[in-house]
Formats: sequence, structure tokens, C-alpha cells
Amino acid sequence: MQGRLIYLMGPSGSGKDSLLQAARAPLEAHGCRFARRVITRSAESVGEDALGVTPAEFERLEGECAFALSWRANGLAYGIPREIDDWLSTGQDVLINGSRGHLEAARQRYPDLLAILLQVDEAVLRQRLLARRRETPEQIEQRLARSRSFTGVGGASAATVAQEHICVLDNSGPLPHTVKRLLQLLDEARQCA
Repeated sequence: MQGRLIYLMGPSGSGKDSLLQAARAPLEAHGCRFARRVITRSAESVGEDALGVTPAEFERLEGECAFALSWRANGLAYGIPREIDDWLSTGQDVLINGSRGHLEAARQRYPDLLAILLQVDEAVLRQRLLARRRETPEQIEQRLARSRSFTGVGGASAATVAQEHICVLDNSGPLPHTVKRLLQLLDEARQCA
């Protein structure tokens, strides 16, 4: 029995890392694995538990086919290690922190993936990005514009979400509520599979 790839995506600052941390224990209790991304960002950066590598190291790893998935966004390169294929082949579900812009390529490789779009109110998103202090105000505005280009003002339209088979998860409120809803979405997806 093949496991399912759970493809969590959303704008930077939407709370993906916080959600992954908060949901880790209950998901691991149900046999779900978490893939650690490789990113061309300093390992000292606050936030995601990722492996920071130089651009040259990333290129080398990518050339060695060390990634199941890789993409570029916001001036950075991202990779998901190939070990996820081993986990999936043993029937384990695998949750990754993906990219909205790379969803179609991921679906080509993993046609049965479960796409979950984490959304957050733009005012809340701006506040979170500013609080991280990773980027300049101009870079933050670029991220917000990119977010709007994927979701439209006010969030993804119902037609777009239905057409692309994307589950939308709102993270504008308390994190425990978002974790509970994520677990519900995964249970619903298992029942439909």
C-alpha cells in the first residue's frame, strides 16, 4: 500500500512552520512522516527546521538527484530529500512544506497528493512577516504581492480551489484550532481514498 504525500503550502509567514511543529506529535502517532527541507538560506535563520546549504551545495545535491522535488522561489532554492519516496513506498504518509508555484510539477510526480493551502488574513500575514525580521519592507511587499497572485485578494476562489483539488485551511485564528482542522482534513481524505 502506497502512502500519500501531504503537500502543505501557503505564503511565507502564514504559519506553516508553527503548524508543522504543533501537529507533529499527533500526526507521527498516526504514522505520518515529516520531510526536512533543504534551503539555500542560513541555518541560523529563525523559523523552519530546515537544512541550510550554500547555492553551490544545493546545485551539487540537485545534480546528484538527491531531491524528490526541488524549486526556486523568493530568491532561494528549496529541495525535498528523496527519502520521502522510501517512506511513501512503505505505506507511510509524508507531510512536506511545499510551494504553491511548484504544485503542478509535484502533482505530475505524485498524482494522488493531498494539497492543503494554508491561508491567513493579509493584515495578519504582513504583521507576521515584519515580526520575523528576515526581510526588508520591500521584500515583504513582494511576498504579499506573490501571495495575492496565487490566491486572489481575499483568498482562493471556490472555483479555483475545487478545480485544482486544493483543501483550504485558514490560520488567521488560534493555532490549536488550525491543528484540529488539519487533523480533520486528513481524516476526511483517508475516508475518501
